Parts: sequence; C-alpha cells; structure tokens
Amino acid sequence: MVSNEKILITGATGFIGANLARAFLREGAKVYVFIRRTSNKWRIKDILGDITEYYVDLTHREEVEKIVSHIQPEIIFHTGAYGGYPSQCDCKKIYEANLIGTINLINACSKIGFKIFINTGSSSEYGVKKLPMKENDTLEPISDYGISKALATLFCQMKAKSDRLPITTFRLFSPYGYYEEATRLIPSVILSCLRGKSPEVSSPCAVRDFIFIEDVIDVYLRVVANKDKIAGEIFNIGYGVQYSVKEVVNEIIQLTGNIVKPVYNSVFNPRIEPEIWQADISKARNVLGWGPKYDLKMGLSKSISWFAENMILYQKTMGG
Repeated sequence: MVSNEKILITGATGFIGANLARAFLREGAKVYVFIRRTSNKWRIKDILGDITEYYVDLTHREEVEKIVSHIQPEIIFHTGAYGGYPSQCDCKKIYEANLIGTINLINACSKIGFKIFINTGSSSEYGVKKLPMKENDTLEPISDYGISKALATLFCQMKAKSDRLPITTFRLFSPYGYYEEATRLIPSVILSCLRGKSPEVSSPCAVRDFIFIEDVIDVYLRVVANKDKIAGEIFNIGYGVQYSVKEVVNEIIQLTGNIVKPVYNSVFNPRIEPEIWQADISKARNVLGWGPKYDLKMGLSKSISWFAENMILYQKTMGG
C-alpha cells in the first residue's frame, strides 16, 4: 500500500513519531524525518541506518521549503510539537513550534503537491467538557498548548478547504505504549512495578481516555487508503472510554504481579482536571472504518512485556 512511497515525519524522535517511523519502514516506505539538533535520538537509534534524517527547525520558513522541495514527500505525518509536558512551559516556543511550524510546513508542502498530510492534534484543544468530546464541539482550550494546537488545526482545516489540499487532523487523546516518555503515568508505574518500587503518582481521581499505540498506528496506516474522502476533516482518536488514574495503576499492579503500594498525590499536577475526558470516536468508526482493537488490559499487558524487555533504554536515557 505504501511500498516505496516517500513519507516525511516531523517529531520523529518523539513517542508517536518514532512509532510511525518504525511502522512505515515495516510497510516498505521510504522514510524521511525532521529532527531538531537538540533532540535525543534514543527512540530511533537502531533504525537510523534505514531512514533519512534532516536537522530542521520548522520555524525557519526558507529552510523548511528548501528541504521539502528536495525530498518531494508524498505523505506527511506532522507529529512535531512543544508544550505537551509540564516542563515545556515557554509560551513563545509553544506558539512558534505548534502554530508557526505547522504553517511553514503546510505552505512548503503545498508548493510541491502531496497525497495526504496528517496533522497530529490533541484532545487539549477541547478544554473542559461535560460530555464525551465530538469533533464539532466548540474549542475552549485552557492552556497555551491547547490554544496553539487548536489554532494549528484550524489553519489546517482552512488550507484544506480554501486550497483543496488533502489535509486531515487526528486529535489524539492519551496514547500509551512502546517508547513512551518514562515520566508519563503508565510508563512510570510500569517501570516502578518491574523494579519492585512503590509508584509515585498524582491524583487517583484524574481521568483520561487511554489509547494503545498499536491502535494509533493502525489508524495512520488505514487513513492512507481513505485519503480521497477525508480532506479537511478532523477525527478523534481515542478508545472511547475514560479511566481514572487509580483504575490504571491498580490494573498495572495486578498485571505485573508485584506487591507494591502506590503513593498518591506525590507528583505535582499543575493542570485543571475535568470530570470528563473521553472521546466520541463514532466519526472515525463511520468514515474510516476504524476502531480500537486493544482494551486497557490488553494494551497494558503488551506494554508491560515491552518495557520488561527494554528497560535498558530507560536506564540509559535517565527516564527518557
């Protein structure tokens, strides 16, 4: 389906981008990646010989245009972002990376023509809602990150409609799995349990819609075959069910079989925590024919096995 296609991935050293690079290499695609000079390549170190990397700052318009023109990518997966972690709080960087970077990339790609451009959005674009989130809900983000991602999505949608470009946005909820940052909830609890240590976590009541990485990758693979009917569209990518931090932690402890006691409220959480954080995924089901295959227990089981086999990666990176 994508054999020998030129695929460009931004943010390829990140959690989603690294998994995409691996998946499309397996499909026989020619994978090109944009990387910041300061990026840690630990997630893709073993596949660097199979991909073509470029050091690119997406906020530099001329640089982006020059390299995109050179590569001539047919499929673009834009996963590069800044501000998704509490430590990434520089307001100027957030808007430059997420909005200006997206504008520069799309404008560069529009000059060469392409088959499909997938913008990776975020559930943070919605803000606090009282019901499961739908793609046509009013956007009410409550953080600079959420605002910047919402603006990027709106720009993508505008360009798709005004210039008839095949651009689509996936609003990811809470992906987890292979190569996720060690400081995130699920990896931190898994690694603590595997080491026989008590997991340190934030509020047990916080909720998220967790989606396993293999289901996320599946929808990126699937969308390539549906590219003709999704230009300008936005799709929620989640499991469609929310779980509390306590439920997730208890499931991991049970699956690892280690007798540890979580220490709640020991990790500071600066975010406003809503009572509802759940995706309505009916549009993705109806239009893309996609639905998650892994429930929480199945996804956590596969994640635990992977982390057990790859703990050395996390030791070397001092937590990612």
